[in-house]
Amino acid sequence: MSMNKDFDYKPLLLVPVLALAALPLIGSGSTWLTLTVAGLAMGMIVFIIASGLTLVFGLMDVLNFGHGVFIALGAFVATSVLGMMGDWTGSQELWRNLLAVLPAMVVAMLVAGAIGLAFERFIVRPVYGQHLKQILITMGGMIIGEELIKVIWGPLQIALPLPEGMRGAVLLGDASVEKYRLIAVVVGLAVFAAQAWTLSRTKIGLLIRAGVQDREMVEALGYRIRRLFVGVFVMGSALAGLGGVMWGLYQQNVVPQMGAQVNVLIFIVIIIGGLGSTTGALIGALLVGLMANYTGFLVPKVALFSNIALMVAILLWRPQGVYPVANR
Repeated sequence: MSMNKDFDYKPLLLVPVLALAALPLIGSGSTWLTLTVAGLAMGMIVFIIASGLTLVFGLMDVLNFGHGVFIALGAFVATSVLGMMGDWTGSQELWRNLLAVLPAMVVAMLVAGAIGLAFERFIVRPVYGQHLKQILITMGGMIIGEELIKVIWGPLQIALPLPEGMRGAVLLGDASVEKYRLIAVVVGLAVFAAQAWTLSRTKIGLLIRAGVQDREMVEALGYRIRRLFVGVFVMGSALAGLGGVMWGLYQQNVVPQMGAQVNVLIFIVIIIGGLGSTTGALIGALLVGLMANYTGFLVPKVALFSNIALMVAILLWRPQGVYPVANR
């Protein structure tokens, strides 16, 4: 989504460089492979959540700190849907598990998208162009959302176990890699491919990219950019709902505060990637996932701080993020 004529490939090397730098520190090749796949899986889930938010910021110039509520909402909706499909989730056959998880993802995306539509209309729309008010009012929206989740599902942690066929690990040489993490990587790549295709090959994608670059020009050409805004906001909310399902299954439990917990990671990812850049968000998310897993294994006490250190290091190299969008 970078608009440069000659695409800059340097940031793409950050992920393999980080992975290779960690190998001698970890020592064991099989442990390194396990941690790397776990990091990539975590990164892909964070990317699914962050990609919608980065477009919302890039196109609409909205700092939505309430994005976390859609993550939690998606995860809780999934607990209800999967709870009604015990015969399917209890099966050892992977295809039956997928037929249970897919409806849970679709319903979570629809609910999160619908709530996103209301969120944009009543909470975000009155404060377009006012960043400080956006931060305050969207954080307020997230607190209200969390309390509503507690009213519907209760305040306690709810288990969200993986379906039987998705449990366990696959052996790659000496390394054991959890099946679900491989599924998460595939889903993340599919979301990225769909976004990249939409943004680069469709008329709507062209208008979104043009709107990110120069909103006034798009409006001058007679396009209703407000409708486009709302569509992108709803899609971003739906993707957060999907990410919430993935994250809930990754953690195997959900709590009403989970959105706020993931929010910090998402903003680190968006800042690393460059506000408004989908490719940047992918690289940022993979770096964050790998960093969290490597430092969590090597020095657990530093795991939380490590991603902030990573963000600072990248911003010292590229103050606008790895793939900044023009006019930001």
